[in-house]
Amino acid sequence: MRSQSSIVEKAAPIRLADGLVSIDPEPMERRVGLIILATDHTTEPDFARMVAGPRIGTYVARIAYANPTTPQNLRAMQPALSEAAALILPDEPLDAICYSCTSASVVIGDAEIEHAIAAGKPGTKVVTPTTAAVAGLAALGARRISVLTPYTVETSRPMADYFAAHGFDIASFTCLGYEDDRKMARIALDSIVEAARQATAPDAEALFISCTALRSASVAARIEDAIGRPVVTSNQATAWTCLRLCGDETAKPEYGRLMTLPLPTR
Repeated sequence: MRSQSSIVEKAAPIRLADGLVSIDPEPMERRVGLIILATDHTTEPDFARMVAGPRIGTYVARIAYANPTTPQNLRAMQPALSEAAALILPDEPLDAICYSCTSASVVIGDAEIEHAIAAGKPGTKVVTPTTAAVAGLAALGARRISVLTPYTVETSRPMADYFAAHGFDIASFTCLGYEDDRKMARIALDSIVEAARQATAPDAEALFISCTALRSASVAARIEDAIGRPVVTSNQATAWTCLRLCGDETAKPEYGRLMTLPLPTR
C-alpha cells in the first residue's frame, strides 16, 4: 500500500487562475426571505409558482414546530424567529421577509413578529399572512367577509377576534376541525373549492381562507368562479405583498383577483 505522502507527491499540480472571471453585483435583482414551519409542505411550492422568477429569488429558513396546531404550540415558535431571519443570506439585504404561518401570526401578534424578525434582519420589510390578508381585503374594498379555516374551533377563535379587531364584519366563520398542518396540506383541491362555496355567506363581500398549509392559492380563481366574489388566501396574499414590495406589478389572474391589484397606499 502506498503511503499518503507518496500519493501527494505524484498528484497533479494545481494552478491558481488569475483574472479569468468577472463578478456580477448580485445573482438575483430582488430577494424574498421565507421563514416557514419544519412541517410545511405548501409555502415553498406556492412561492416557487407565484413569486420566484428571473428577477426574484426566494430563500427559505425552517423553524422547529410541533403539532397539534394549538395556540400554545404556535406561540412556542416566537423565540426562534430572530435566529431564523438572521440565517437567511446573513449580512445581505432582502426586499422582504415573510413569516409563513397565519394562526401563529394571530397568536403571537404581528408587531411582536416584526420586532423578532427585525432583531435578526434589521431594516427588512416584514410580511405576515394576517397583515397581507388585511391589506388584500382592503385592496378589494371588502369589509363584510366570510372566513374559512382548516383549524379546530379553539385555534379559529383568535382568528375571528383578529379580523373583528381590524374592523371587519364577519358574516360567517367556518372551520374544518383539523389539528395537524401536514393533513391540512393534503386536503383535496376539489374539497377546498366545495368547502369555500359552502362557507361563503350570501351577503359576504369576500372570502378569506386561512392557513399557509392549505393549498387554496392554487384554486383561488376556481373558488371565485364558484362563489361570484373575490377570495383572499394566506399564501396568495403574502405572495402578492412580496411581489409588490419587489416592484413586480405583473397581473396573475390565475391566482385570483387580488393578484391583479396594486398594494393599497397607507
